[in-house]
Amino acid sequence: MTYPEILAPVLQFLHCATPEAWLQEARKPENLPLLLTDHMVCELKAAQTAMLLIRKYVADSQGAAMLLEWLQPYEAFTFREGPEPDFIALHKQISKSAMPQTSSPWEQALIDRMVLLIKEELHHFWQVREAMVARGIPYVKITASRYAKGLLRSIRTHEPVMLVDKLICGAYIEARSCERFAALAPWLDGDLQKFYVSLLRSEARHYQDYLALAQQISGDDIQARVQEIGEAEAALIQSEDTEFRFHSGVPVSRV
Repeated sequence: MTYPEILAPVLQFLHCATPEAWLQEARKPENLPLLLTDHMVCELKAAQTAMLLIRKYVADSQGAAMLLEWLQPYEAFTFREGPEPDFIALHKQISKSAMPQTSSPWEQALIDRMVLLIKEELHHFWQVREAMVARGIPYVKITASRYAKGLLRSIRTHEPVMLVDKLICGAYIEARSCERFAALAPWLDGDLQKFYVSLLRSEARHYQDYLALAQQISGDDIQARVQEIGEAEAALIQSEDTEFRFHSGVPVSRV
């Protein structure tokens, strides 16, 4: 598939495109360090989300401990001023075979898809970190955007619909990331442009994996919830936002 073919269903899934005002802000060279930093942290948070889904709904105690072990060096570096880890060595540790097998089709699908997502998101974390190092951009902690927290307010609070809604939210986060990678790519330098274009395929698959899991787990058609959560996602993207981040809304200056 060509990249326009990969992107087409993502654009159809989302309820709005990224506002031009956000793109204008993102194009400014002085904002590249902030964007790359937030992008790197978002990759880790995506891996954390996948890990938490496995731990909460499927993993036994041994599997849960292993998941924590996989992410601990990344979390220590990003959130607790830990040392920069050996990303190549860490990447080799992550494998579906380390997780417990289950006779439940949806549980096994959750394990298989989320472990692959964890592995890919942490690889992307490492790639963004490399891009920052290559450009002399130091890692400096930043505050999180309102986006994910705002989207999670749409989640219902009882099971199994809570899990269904979490997965739908995950689909929108991945789809928005894919759309913004494509929107930003033409404005980036050659190496970074190639990297962002290379991310489209995996991010597009991630949103589809989340949706497929949500439908598999739900006993009912999920399209109504997909529509409702999509409207909430678009509202966050199209409304004014005082903090500029990778998933932020329309930029406005702080008074």
